[in-house]
Amino acid sequence: MSFTRISVIGLGYIGLPTAAVFAARKKTVIGVDVNQHAVETINRGGIHIVEPELDMVVHAAVSEGYLRATTTPEPADAFLIAVPTPFKEDHEPDLRYIESASKAIAPVLKAGDLVVLESTSPVGATEQMAQWLAEARPDLTFPATHGEHSDIRIAHCPERVLPGHVLRELVENDRIIGGLTQKCSAAAVRLYKTFVEGECIVTDARTAEMCKLTENSFRDVNIAFANELSIICDKLGIDVWELIRLANHHPRVNILRPGPGVGGHCIAVDPWFIVSKTPDEARLIRCARNVNDHKPELVVSQLKAAAEARDSQEIYCLGAAFKADIDDLRESPALGVVQRLLEDGFEVRLVEPNIEALPGSLRHDRCELVSFDQLLAKGRSALIAVLVPHKEFRGSEALRDLQPLDFCGALN
Repeated sequence: MSFTRISVIGLGYIGLPTAAVFAARKKTVIGVDVNQHAVETINRGGIHIVEPELDMVVHAAVSEGYLRATTTPEPADAFLIAVPTPFKEDHEPDLRYIESASKAIAPVLKAGDLVVLESTSPVGATEQMAQWLAEARPDLTFPATHGEHSDIRIAHCPERVLPGHVLRELVENDRIIGGLTQKCSAAAVRLYKTFVEGECIVTDARTAEMCKLTENSFRDVNIAFANELSIICDKLGIDVWELIRLANHHPRVNILRPGPGVGGHCIAVDPWFIVSKTPDEARLIRCARNVNDHKPELVVSQLKAAAEARDSQEIYCLGAAFKADIDDLRESPALGVVQRLLEDGFEVRLVEPNIEALPGSLRHDRCELVSFDQLLAKGRSALIAVLVPHKEFRGSEALRDLQPLDFCGALN
């Protein structure tokens, strides 16, 4: 079948760009989100997130009538679910957003529709989504009971894009597609080939789910090595940046850059999905998570010691996003450092060029959002922690002259 009307459920950092690239290919796209502000912003041709060039694509798609946002699902030929999948306090996966999205679209499903779970999910989540849909629509058939002859096609296709490069990578990157049946996979391939120039590689749903978790766990383990190395070097009085530069001259060594931890919705979360399913077997993955989760505490300890040596309660923190040159604060270790400093009674001056106002978690009488120029005017009297290597900070000689504590290698 041809997919002329596509619905994207969840208009965040993945859903909105995905909706936009479908619309740019002249497909009618209905975006659905519970955030009324996001819906209204998109329908005006604007965007509520920061992603290079996305504003132009969305504005064109809305102006030409190919993209529209709403809070209520409408009938379509394909539904892409791109909602958050956080974990609970015990690191157990929280699938309530997927469940809610499934139950929201169930009333508008019809025979022949395709439902794709894009949200990064623990193994088995796609089957669980299909079960929720089947329970809500007993008048339709699903792959678990009717296999290749089911009314509804179900597949998993995890996003694998880099914030700041999403529009390009959505088009150029290979996609892993795991259908609950071969026909489900084939339908999903036809859908994604609307804009994907990379290869659409078919597997089963569980392997597709595990593939995304594996990719991010691999990165997490490698970052944990770098972060642990930075802790060891600090104890031994060694410049970790110089050490890594030298070690990476080996033709088979490529050590990553340490930082104040690991953030974002993917790398800081996905490894726990593997641990939750196989707690006794995922020992290295769990250890890496613990190393990276503990790093912000060590950063706070170093800052408290530096503040005590200066007899100062004021600290300038550079960066709150989870990585450079974006506005995304989800699971950000830098944000965690700032929050901990506030809890310990410090006055924090936050320099985050990618946001216009403090997030709710930082709205405190001891926290102020200031500009980079305000920091530079403060001079060497300021105690400075560089937590995120935003382009405004990278290689800045003016910043280097202020002798900051550089926790992310922005000046190296």
